Amino acid sequence: MSTDPRAEALPPVVAVVGSTAVGKSDLALELALRLGGEVVNTDAMQLYRGMDIGTAKLPPDERRGVPHHLLDVLGVTERASVAVFQREARAVIADCRARGVVPVLVGGSALYTRAVLDRFEFPGTDPAVRARWEDELERVGAPALHARLAEADPAAALAVLPTNGRRVVRALEVIEVTGRPFSATLPRKEYVDPRTVQLGVDADRTSVDDRVGRRVERMWRDGLLDEVRDLAARGLREGSTAGRAIGYREALDHLDGVLTAEEARAATALATRRFARRQESWFRKDERVTWLAHDAPDLPERAVAAVRDLGHHVVGGA
Repeated sequence: MSTDPRAEALPPVVAVVGSTAVGKSDLALELALRLGGEVVNTDAMQLYRGMDIGTAKLPPDERRGVPHHLLDVLGVTERASVAVFQREARAVIADCRARGVVPVLVGGSALYTRAVLDRFEFPGTDPAVRARWEDELERVGAPALHARLAEADPAAALAVLPTNGRRVVRALEVIEVTGRPFSATLPRKEYVDPRTVQLGVDADRTSVDDRVGRRVERMWRDGLLDEVRDLAARGLREGSTAGRAIGYREALDHLDGVLTAEEARAATALATRRFARRQESWFRKDERVTWLAHDAPDLPERAVAAVRDLGHHVVGGA
């Protein structure tokens, strides 16, 4: 993605954001159809092959002929990398725009979306330093390690959940390797390309909770357990990223006899609702998002109008 003035002649970059289960995929598909676009996945878990039911991945026969990019690119034992994703997603977006196609990004992984849209540089890594911090995480636990981060970089500690051990380790690694605060590497709210618009699908908490409950029941009815059995045979339990996905870890616990089927479904719904709250909080902090009601009868038309009215939403836009 480029800041070259000639970019004004290119199609805009559109991102559909919001919490889980609000209908982002459906809206992105409608936008792609109406704008002459292609869909670009920004959901970290939909990168994985075979993780279909539990991630609510749109089946190929429901994509209405619209190309979808960056789905099914990783095996479940591979670790998802935001830095790698940024590079690959920006290449897809550049290719779409060069062909006169509107890239429509969609997904609930806020960090992945921001990494693609905003100015976000990734510092290097040191395997030995990371391994040492991972050992420390194993020894003392995420909350205690987060307290160490709060001492070293209070701003970073505010941006990283105390329970997110992997992110805490990464922050401490960056501080040690670079000698700079981790917070200095976090994305700035500055689009790489000013011809960018984010559309948020808005739903009240009661509606989200209800939709999550119905989605979880549907996933189990549609064969989530069979999907997880197959993925377990391919190494899902060993996957450092995929193995922790909501719904999959609960299904594994059920298959391992730790939870009953009813307990696994309830735990999945609870974890998904909590995740939806975090997504909502993250996206609400971005004042650049144009919010649209999920149940508006003319939702696609409103979304298209927001994209076409791009100049009014982006200071200095074309």
